Amino acid sequence: MQYNSNYFNFKNPFQSFLMAGFECADQQNAFGERVDLIRLTGHDRFINEDYQRLTEIGITTVREGIRWSFVEKMPFNYDWSQVEEIIFNAKNNDIQVIWDICHFGFPDDLTPLHPMFARRFSHLCRAFVIKYRSLVPEGELIITPINEVSFLSWLGGEVRGTSPYCVDQGWEVKYMLMKAYIEGIEMMKEIDPTVKIMTTEPLINITTQDPSNPILVLEANEKHQEQFQVLEILTGKLCPELRGKPEYLDILGINFYFNNQWTYPEQQFIPWNETPPNPYWQSLHSLMEEVFVKYGRPIVLSETSIPENDRYDWLKMITEECLAILESDLPLYGSCINPIIDRPDWDFPDIWHHSGLWDIPDPKSLKRHVHQESLLVLQEFQNNIKMINSKACMTRQ
Repeated sequence: MQYNSNYFNFKNPFQSFLMAGFECADQQNAFGERVDLIRLTGHDRFINEDYQRLTEIGITTVREGIRWSFVEKMPFNYDWSQVEEIIFNAKNNDIQVIWDICHFGFPDDLTPLHPMFARRFSHLCRAFVIKYRSLVPEGELIITPINEVSFLSWLGGEVRGTSPYCVDQGWEVKYMLMKAYIEGIEMMKEIDPTVKIMTTEPLINITTQDPSNPILVLEANEKHQEQFQVLEILTGKLCPELRGKPEYLDILGINFYFNNQWTYPEQQFIPWNETPPNPYWQSLHSLMEEVFVKYGRPIVLSETSIPENDRYDWLKMITEECLAILESDLPLYGSCINPIIDRPDWDFPDIWHHSGLWDIPDPKSLKRHVHQESLLVLQEFQNNIKMINSKACMTRQ
């Protein structure tokens, strides 16, 4: 299928196609302990060096989070010191930041089910835009109000993995998160109508291993379609009382991982790297096409990675998929490796995942060691992107 690349009324707003995501979760984990991955990875201390490493390999767009629990320790009182550090170092290194207001994590006195949650969040959003524009009056401001609402509502509402530590209340948590999400957009656009909203939702595939059973096919498809509830609420098609609007969706950010596909009702993960390919695994291209057909917005692969020894093969596959998507003229505006730097586990911080472009073999020194195989893939990826862009320029001429 070919797409009209002139479909959209604004140009690609990102400085670099290849992007980097810094782990910025500050949530309470499954044991009720506060984790702060910016601190644990040392990104707060080594931010200038981290940005310099990125610019050396041609990555100049990053995803960062403000850490709500750090910024608002007392209701409606904000500490923007760390945000100012990000802005300062980004400016010095010619880095563009895509901002998460809430990645994973809320202040100690709030949960999504608290009656003041949406009000506190919306005022935080408003205060952030005021602060940001006081320091950066011009230029693009791209914001993700809440990262992965679908996953966060499952983690905290179904399996007690984080606040509010509920079971069988995933929809209630999702509803309240989206109430805050939309009220936050309203507040931000009052201050700066040019703010662009980028969602960052998991892109998943749920299917049945028994296509001859119409009941299972129907039920699996219903589960599959639930992944779009957040976007349906945001655009006002679902729960219109929350005041969602189509214009609140500017860019479709999709998060795609190796464990994003499973069978129903067995809940068995579908392997991505079998030879021959597993018949139930759906390519990134086909899943991205599905979400584009539904919403007709430009797309960013806003998160992707894999831990340990499969990094080369996974990034190679992602590269090939992205290049095929670009060749089809589907409006893919960027691809973000997240995490770009090794990260510890939320629940067991002594265990590190080894999933970044830079490993941290010694958590005491936090010294970064490049993963050479991943670097080679990404450099090849960038070269191919340059070739595609050159062809596009020649075609326009």
